[in-house]
Amino acid sequence: MSAAGMSSTHAAGAVVPPPDCRPGCGACCIAPSISSAIPGMEGGKPAGVACVQLDAELRCRIFGQPGRPGCCGGLQPSQEMCGASREQAMSWLATLEAATRP
Repeated sequence: MSAAGMSSTHAAGAVVPPPDCRPGCGACCIAPSISSAIPGMEGGKPAGVACVQLDAELRCRIFGQPGRPGCCGGLQPSQEMCGASREQAMSWLATLEAATRP
């Protein structure tokens, strides 16, 4: 399955729908770098740094708003990316970040 959030197919052929965002996670708002402007972080953000738009409950304050970077909207929860825990999600995203670094 890709990071685009499409459903995955298991060996048995059963299609598993993408999961909802895990409460209290925020991994996708911390682990990856974002090169486009974010309200409050006009130069984007480096990998491993929490986005300023991440609230105390680790939810995006600008979710669904026009100022939200397109890359954020394109990154959808998936079993592959999110794993079984926040730690697994952080690890997967950090690996992806390292593999796609220029």
